Amino acid sequence: MMDISLRVQLEHGQHKTQEKPGYVVKNFFFYCLFRFAAALGQEIFYITFLPFTYWNFDPYVTRRLVGVWAMVMYLGQASKDLIKWPRPLSPPVVKLETRVDAEYGMPSTHAMAATAISFTFLIATMHRYKYSFVLGLMASTVLSTLVSLSRLYTGMHTVLDVICGILLTAILMGLTYPFWNILDYFQLTSPLTPVLAVVVPCLMSYTYPALDHYSPTRGDTTTILAVASGGTVGFWVNYQYGQTYEPTGSLPFEIPSITPNVALIAIARFLIGIITLVATRFIVKILSLKILCAWFNVSEHDMEARKRLEIEVPYKFATYSSIGFVAIVIVPLLYQLLKL
Repeated sequence: MMDISLRVQLEHGQHKTQEKPGYVVKNFFFYCLFRFAAALGQEIFYITFLPFTYWNFDPYVTRRLVGVWAMVMYLGQASKDLIKWPRPLSPPVVKLETRVDAEYGMPSTHAMAATAISFTFLIATMHRYKYSFVLGLMASTVLSTLVSLSRLYTGMHTVLDVICGILLTAILMGLTYPFWNILDYFQLTSPLTPVLAVVVPCLMSYTYPALDHYSPTRGDTTTILAVASGGTVGFWVNYQYGQTYEPTGSLPFEIPSITPNVALIAIARFLIGIITLVATRFIVKILSLKILCAWFNVSEHDMEARKRLEIEVPYKFATYSSIGFVAIVIVPLLYQLLKL
């Protein structure tokens, strides 16, 4: 499919012929382009891009990105396990990814996430910063289109999966847009925010639609909700202490010039932030797994035990809510300490 030909290897000396689908890359430009685009819908992108916008751009925009991303991804992931439409068969398609192959396919959450992030960023900035709306619209369209097409190229979704993902995201954003500012004000000012931000996502993770076979969807959904939970508590804490880190002045803001000095500071902030998040993930994951496995009397190295609801949900929630909180509260304090 799309410049990738199917190669079938035959095992000899057996009564049954065993097929092992492989692929030969004929066009490295498309292969690299769509593999890169597919990565924009994965955890590595979320754990870098979303914090980057908070650390180096505008927390106002980040809050909207996190809220819309979490809402869209939860509904998309849950829809997969309610609709239960399988992914495309291989063969005839060639699947370039294996981790999420056990998941159902309808709708494409890569297409949903790309559409949500691209157009939320556009909507949140178009009246806040001085830039060409047409160029912003083109950039948002190109990014979301590339990620959506990558799901076809990698053999992970049908055209219908992708189209439904985009339409569902558009409907959700259209319905919620009038309330973005109201919800943002509530999450920053309400004394209920810390409780609601932890309890509601936690309950949503535990009550995720029952799986008829194990797949990463529940764990991935818990990860997303946990990041949003920790981030929301962090937004609230920063606001209470007057540390919103938002740009000041009259709207619309000028987009700052990217000088060598500005670029170096941004890179330094990003590297320090990512190292801190990786360390947080490592420490909290180990501790939470040790506690949970001891509590349920299973081995920490038992990968099947980690898939159980009572272990998977709390360890992922603890790990990634900590990452969200550290990214929003602790990392900016490190910048102040290091005078960055």
